[in-house]
Amino acid sequence: MTRRHSLFLSCVLAGALGLTACGFRQSPPPMARPAAFIALGVSAPYLSGDVISGTRARAAKMRSAKITPLAPQAVPAYLGELEGELRRQTAGIGLDVLRIGNSIVIRIPAALTFDTASASLKPQFSATLLEIARTVKSRNRTYVDVLAHSDLSGSDKANQALSDRRAAAVAAQLSSRGVAKARIASRGLGETSPLYNPETSETEKAANRRVEIRLVPYTG
Repeated sequence: MTRRHSLFLSCVLAGALGLTACGFRQSPPPMARPAAFIALGVSAPYLSGDVISGTRARAAKMRSAKITPLAPQAVPAYLGELEGELRRQTAGIGLDVLRIGNSIVIRIPAALTFDTASASLKPQFSATLLEIARTVKSRNRTYVDVLAHSDLSGSDKANQALSDRRAAAVAAQLSSRGVAKARIASRGLGETSPLYNPETSETEKAANRRVEIRLVPYTG
């Protein structure tokens, strides 16, 4: 057996065992979404309002970063292509890609994000963000809003602070994966916008503890 054939067989074995040797990229394992996850909360005002910190301030950062704005007539096609790429890129991971008005929202359930009371990203969440960043960084003519939510247990103040830290952690991770900092802003929403209220099960509590990445077209 030649050295080349031996190396090839070693790489095949590593891939079968779920290892990342030989340069193979392993996708995160598929995760189940909560029932009816996709249909909930799509009319919430925060998803259809202005971008975090306002369009004027965010547009100034985009111009400073020399990011070219979209012509208004180009927005529908651009968002359609972006949505399609995100759906292909994240297929089987266990999140939702939602088209809401003039934006795209990537909704990620608690099973993929953070442990209870923690703002440290789970390893599988880092892998999920890598998949998302691959598309978001190449389709750079959008604002990127990172929104984090809590469940309804605990105090308002503690939940707000925790969701702020979680949103900032996701924003930092996207930036480290190559998404331009000029595009990104983050905000914790605490328990102000639950999908389930009241929460009647652990599944519903987990659904409320979600992270959303909202992509809004930059038109100058």
